[in-house]
Amino acid sequence: MSKKEEFIVGLDIGTTKICAIVGAPSGKGIDVIGIGTHPSHGLRKGVVVNIENTVQSIKGAVEEAELMAGCEITSVYTGIAGGHIKGFNSHGIVAVKSREVTEGDIRRVIDAASAIAIPMDREVIHILPQEYIVDGQNGIKDPLGMSGVRLEVKVHIVTGAVTSAQNIIKCANRAGLEVNDIILQQLGSSEAVISPEEKELGVALLDVGGGTTDIAIYHHGSIKHTAVISLAGDHITGDIAIGLRTPIEEAEKIKIKHGCALTSLVGKEEKVEIPAVGERGAKTISKQTLAEIIEPRVEEILSLVQREIIIAGYENLTASGVVLTGGSALLEGMAELAEQIFSLPVRRGYPRDVGGLTDIVKNPIYATAVGLVLYGKGGRIGEGFSPGEEHIFDKVTRRMKGWFKEFF
Repeated sequence: MSKKEEFIVGLDIGTTKICAIVGAPSGKGIDVIGIGTHPSHGLRKGVVVNIENTVQSIKGAVEEAELMAGCEITSVYTGIAGGHIKGFNSHGIVAVKSREVTEGDIRRVIDAASAIAIPMDREVIHILPQEYIVDGQNGIKDPLGMSGVRLEVKVHIVTGAVTSAQNIIKCANRAGLEVNDIILQQLGSSEAVISPEEKELGVALLDVGGGTTDIAIYHHGSIKHTAVISLAGDHITGDIAIGLRTPIEEAEKIKIKHGCALTSLVGKEEKVEIPAVGERGAKTISKQTLAEIIEPRVEEILSLVQREIIIAGYENLTASGVVLTGGSALLEGMAELAEQIFSLPVRRGYPRDVGGLTDIVKNPIYATAVGLVLYGKGGRIGEGFSPGEEHIFDKVTRRMKGWFKEFF
């Protein structure tokens, strides 16, 4: 593995952990040849708040992955998340120049759909085509070569804070890495854990991480809605720390080892030992008491997700159910409680189309990092912009010059 072109690296920069996965393309999927994880210090709710700490955490994860894969990592595909992420749908229409749809027409209609005013402090991260319409005929995935006089497109546009994207790139650069592209984390996760059939039928992905809960809704094979809720696993840990009067680190360990999101699944006789803190000695509580602390917070998170889906108008378009990923998805009772709230089938999402170190990587915790590698293997999810390289206005101007060359 000496040439960097021979492998693809996904770098998941999360609130609680940073994960680097090295993948080698193999047929339809990837073979994972290296994994590195490191506790994340320097992020809050998915956003970088301390550059130096984040750089050190990235270095720790990358060095571990390099050691396992036996290669040098120089470039990565990285994810972006946080409450600053905003997604919305747009619509564009153009006239077809030569009565047959060309690649130039497709570029022009996508640019027409994305010609919307966004604040100066925001950057377009993805422009994701949902469907094309040729002379009123909708549901077209690829209009290239079709006869027609009018071409329309519906797109989903994802924007984020310019500074947040630039800080992610800056941290990666300072860790000695080149950023190939920045991808919305739930789009990366969905690449790894959702099947094309589920996307066609309609599915909601919930990536419940440490700092944020990321939502992506698919229907008819394309992305319909994205959202981020700034409430996730860290808030559950905080509730345990307060309720049991124990440090955050101990509360996290208790959550992982003994936590349950549904009180009815816990037997009254089961006990949990709480370590000694300061002058207070160790104590024992029932596991049911712990579940009574966790369940209301998980219910709040899932109810906020349900409210988001209803407000967006997609509550009846998720026939194949809900897929849970992220570290918090491993919490016992999470899927069962989600089924009660959504009244839909719920499953945990495990990375698909993966070979190599499958025994390690088949875990919802690695969904985003594996998805980033799959994204790098298959090309862009949609037409994106790499924040920090140049302003979106410059790119649009350059494209407009290209159109004029086509016409004159």
